[in-house]
Amino acid sequence: MLLFQITETSIDTVGIGGGADTVTIMDLLLQGGFMMIPIALLSLAAVYIFAERVMTIRKASETPDQFMDNIKNSVQKGDINGARMLCAQNDSPIARMVEKGISRIGHPLKNIEVSIENVGKIEIFRLEKNLSLLATISGSAPMLGFLGTVIGMIQAFIAIAQEEGTVSPKLLSEGIYTAMVTTAAGLFVGILAYLGYNYLVTRVQKVVHRMEYTSVDFIDLLQEPN
Repeated sequence: MLLFQITETSIDTVGIGGGADTVTIMDLLLQGGFMMIPIALLSLAAVYIFAERVMTIRKASETPDQFMDNIKNSVQKGDINGARMLCAQNDSPIARMVEKGISRIGHPLKNIEVSIENVGKIEIFRLEKNLSLLATISGSAPMLGFLGTVIGMIQAFIAIAQEEGTVSPKLLSEGIYTAMVTTAAGLFVGILAYLGYNYLVTRVQKVVHRMEYTSVDFIDLLQEPN
């Protein structure tokens, strides 16, 4: 029987006889075999997508508190160019939606609503870019880990079949390492990607809610009697 002592930087494998061998985390990962390569690539892709989306969504949600108040004041005064300048100074989905609505002032209200909705759909598509890929990673990483497990167990059984006489634990260690390490790595990447995906979806929904509220507020402004 083996007892495992896990430290912050290494794993000490201690046998009953008292001997100890230090196995680092990197050594364990390398024991996972070639299936660790796609899992590692998926982890890098997940980190990149998450970081890029966080920055994009954060930028999209940065709308000045007085933005709509200033737009209302300009529109009510008939300063359409001033309202469009306010929108141009703010690089956000809300500003681009309002700017499209302002550019359609004078057209039927229904046409203005459709124009704003079309811009909103484009902006939502931009916000959700690569989120489906992150969801795919959250599902495919554990599957790759399970595939590595199957490959490792096949290697272990092949070693048993080829060995004559008593089978030593050392002979089976490579297959067992591959089986356990790839499963753990795949689950780790999949869980983090899944949590990241849900976090980003929640952030996008908040931005979309603000976009919808602002579009309704702008349409109400145009419906107010002069």
